[in-house]
Amino acid sequence: MKLNWGLIGGGEGSQIGPAHRLGARVDGLYEFVAGALDADPARGSAYAQNLGVAPDRAYGDWREMLDGERGRPDRIDLVTVATPNATHYQIAKAFVEAGIAVLCEKPMTMTVEEAEDLARTVERTKIPFAVNYGYSGYPLVRHMRAMAARGDLGKVRLVKAEFAHGFHADAADADNPRVRWRYDPAQIGASAQFADCGIHALQMASYVLGQHPLQLSADFISGVSSRTLEDDAFVNFRMEGGATLRLWTSSIAVGRMHGLNLQVFGEKGGLRWAQEWPNQLYWTPVGGRTEIIERGAPNLSPEADRASRVTIGHAEGMPLAFANIYADLAETIRAGKEGRAPKREASQYPTVEDGLRSMAAIAAAVESAKRGGAWVDARPPMRR
Repeated sequence: MKLNWGLIGGGEGSQIGPAHRLGARVDGLYEFVAGALDADPARGSAYAQNLGVAPDRAYGDWREMLDGERGRPDRIDLVTVATPNATHYQIAKAFVEAGIAVLCEKPMTMTVEEAEDLARTVERTKIPFAVNYGYSGYPLVRHMRAMAARGDLGKVRLVKAEFAHGFHADAADADNPRVRWRYDPAQIGASAQFADCGIHALQMASYVLGQHPLQLSADFISGVSSRTLEDDAFVNFRMEGGATLRLWTSSIAVGRMHGLNLQVFGEKGGLRWAQEWPNQLYWTPVGGRTEIIERGAPNLSPEADRASRVTIGHAEGMPLAFANIYADLAETIRAGKEGRAPKREASQYPTVEDGLRSMAAIAAAVESAKRGGAWVDARPPMRR
């Protein structure tokens, strides 16, 4: 039987909504049964019905949806929160406290304090909670994680992570509403580019290494001078397991498209992967030749095999990476319903801990940048 799924935000014209709807439904694990898709109640309800949601479950807002779903015998098993950043905490916490599993878009909250409260709520309720660092769903990212965990690289010394694009480089476009909100502290918080894109690169590095940030030193600039918040950042990290991470993120890097890539350098070899070319992972053992590891090839890790969905040589895409996170959550939710432990390979999704660590890193980077790059503690207060 399919799990019941609901979506908040991600309405008509949304950039992220279609990826979630495809990701949730591609495996036939969920039925899209409820939604509050738009800040305009009538428009959101109409669009949900156009997508096949029954009129009585095409809600005007998230509070109406929570009240409507909470008492139903067929209530939703999972809700995805794809609303503006400032609303994530309130919505996610309300659904967790109602006993409904949550997949929350990033950043998880606006402040470290909110993130710690949400982490404590999840720890207390034991409700499955994921943060949509969707790129961790790519098969070869999961294979990198498996290689690092089983010691193929030896001790990891250095990591270089980037998420740089040039789509906000035109100063004449600074007042475009689709751009302006990303640099508005009231809507996005204390950080712009690092909070929007940089934490994807940070989470991917932490995910692959199995190490969280310990300390950081940050340099922020606003290349477009009218912006209050940064559009370019360089951040150095000392990780808890001893690795050093160099991270660059930018929205003014003209000529760069998506620009998410990761390089990992260990005692025994190095890895590099780019999201724009996700089918290939480059592995170079010390003293050896570079090998191209193809997604879908034989003899990869179980984690990579489970996440591969199309035959070797064909392109994979972001919605399929999202689908892997939805599949992980489906297995976790079903295991809870059946009173058993979930399959080990399904424990790959980013959790509330990833969201908490990201918010702590954002706050620390903002502080460091204001202090001229001073080294500051990057851990959440509750984890020190």
